[in-house]
Amino acid sequence: MRDEWVPLPDGTRLHARIWAPVVEHPVPVLLEYLPYRLDDWTAPRDSERHPWYAARGYASVRVDIRGTGSSDGLFDDEYSVQELDDGIALIEWLAAQPWSTGAVGAFGISWGGFNALQLAGRAPTALKAIVTVCSTDDRYDNDVHYIGGAVLGIDMASWGGTMFAFNSRPPRPEVVGPDWIARWRERLEHNVPMTPTWLAHQERDDYWRHGSVCEDYASITAAVLAVGGWADPYRDAVLRLVSNLDAPVKGIIGPWSHQYPDRGLAPGPGIGFLEETLRWWDRWLLAEPNGVEDEPALRAWINDSEPPATYYASRTGRWVAAEAWPSVATEARAVPLGSFAAPSAGSADGTVVVRSPQSTGMDAGRFFPFGNSTDLPPDQRAEDGRSVCFDLPVGSGAAPLDVLGNVVVDLAVTSDVPHAHVVVRLCDVAPDGSSTLVTRGVLNLDARHGRDRAVPMEAGVEQVVSVALVSTGHSFPAGHRLRIALSSTYWPWVWPRAEEATLVVDPAQSTVTLPVWTRAGDDGVRFAPPSHAEPLAVRRLPAASSLPQRSVTHDVETGEWTLDVDPGYGGGREYPDGLVFTEDSRETYRIVDGDPLSATAESQWRIGLEKPEWKAWLETSSRLTATATEFVLENDVRAWARDGGPDAEVVLVAERWFEDRVPRTSA
Repeated sequence: MRDEWVPLPDGTRLHARIWAPVVEHPVPVLLEYLPYRLDDWTAPRDSERHPWYAARGYASVRVDIRGTGSSDGLFDDEYSVQELDDGIALIEWLAAQPWSTGAVGAFGISWGGFNALQLAGRAPTALKAIVTVCSTDDRYDNDVHYIGGAVLGIDMASWGGTMFAFNSRPPRPEVVGPDWIARWRERLEHNVPMTPTWLAHQERDDYWRHGSVCEDYASITAAVLAVGGWADPYRDAVLRLVSNLDAPVKGIIGPWSHQYPDRGLAPGPGIGFLEETLRWWDRWLLAEPNGVEDEPALRAWINDSEPPATYYASRTGRWVAAEAWPSVATEARAVPLGSFAAPSAGSADGTVVVRSPQSTGMDAGRFFPFGNSTDLPPDQRAEDGRSVCFDLPVGSGAAPLDVLGNVVVDLAVTSDVPHAHVVVRLCDVAPDGSSTLVTRGVLNLDARHGRDRAVPMEAGVEQVVSVALVSTGHSFPAGHRLRIALSSTYWPWVWPRAEEATLVVDPAQSTVTLPVWTRAGDDGVRFAPPSHAEPLAVRRLPAASSLPQRSVTHDVETGEWTLDVDPGYGGGREYPDGLVFTEDSRETYRIVDGDPLSATAESQWRIGLEKPEWKAWLETSSRLTATATEFVLENDVRAWARDGGPDAEVVLVAERWFEDRVPRTSA
């Protein structure tokens, strides 16, 4: 392993760490390109895979994006033109090194999976293949900003606060030298919250089209292995990529959360992911005829029905294989919503009224499950009680009903106000009444004709709108019920509209289309068990906070609901080089039933990095609220440093405060 500076055309240098095999001939190169600090924050994860690839004949390279970690320059925005331009220059540099064959592969999870896809969309000659995990091809409607055209309250706010804190972290003195405080100060002076920019683009415009490879699938010529998990919000991208790419493409969807599927984090079972990727690299970077292109287009796990839980160490189920997607083994079965068991709240004309409390959604679970004990949605009976539910039984003597793909619900709906949301959940209801969330979908009714435009509803006029639920693989056993639950609110996942809506749904004119997997039994899909290189010897430190990971409280007198969440990104860690890295974070979401303008999302971070000879620490706070006409964002950061031993002077590096107001348009 060695560190290098990669020069860019404008003179900026990117900090790179290279693991290379001990051979005398050139080798192919693998790239992981992130803003998350290779010196410390991702080092444990990096140590599991980059040395593993190097031991098998590849140079594996981890690079920090401009203005992050210890790389030179200043960060501007996620997936910016600058980031991708630098990425192309980086690929060209790697291909031109004397130790490189000129063949490059790119891989990553989340951000690294995003920019691997986006770089593939630029089609640099040297980039032969990518592996993209828990990523998306659609930055607007399948990322952390908007969902179904609605503001994604839980992550529009919290991810903006997280990245504001992350981008406030210092470069490492050992890497950049004695002027590290000056460099850090420059970085802090340039760093601004990104949430105002995201909220300034409330429809799908050119800002979101940039970096969304779904705008031009044909631009990708590199071979693509796309991987996702049923507990991860980005899983639809796997199905879209397999369906739409002309380049060689394969997809794998397991039961996993937002993690690499070899890391042993819940829910399992894990797979030999590195072995799968090695076969991919061998085929497309070494031209080894190993037959990966002959394997099924999609290998997907179908979850068995299990009691609701916020944590599953491992799911039971089975692997199935589709030779193409859509698959001939999937039957689109349309079922009239009126044939579901009608709710008792139905009107004389057969319609139902949907007007949900603002607290509906408190049991939604985390948007990004990472395998923590409180990440997944609990029993949905309380949520179902705040919603209007329709049940369809699976006959007691029938075979299980297996669903694989996207459930689509077409609703004949009337709204009493021009701007409203509709939320659809699909639950598995057991004979004992327990309700397990299988999947869900959201539609901002302004976006019913397309995400690139806002068309208000005509109050009192019925329209049929289509709500696509996020894809799933689930088996409903005989004796269970499929439950379609409708609500007009879903806090904090969905930021509420300025006024409460009353929706009227006509079940007789509404349809649920189920993607039924018709092939029973075992398709013979098998994976090697998980393996990786020896992890970095990092010692976990006790948590700084004794607060529960997740808590919900309700003040009966004021009607306020409060959801308190520990994101659980890292906690305290001591690294082999003596660095002590601490993180303490909290997200808080508040709302009062009957008052959509009471919605408040807050994010606080405290981060410290310390060695005997230096110390840096910072605090950030982010707060998002809204009036009837605008979003109001408040952010602040304070940072201190000590350059020298414990008796050295402590200096205030930066203290900044921001207030931004963004007009509400279609959100």
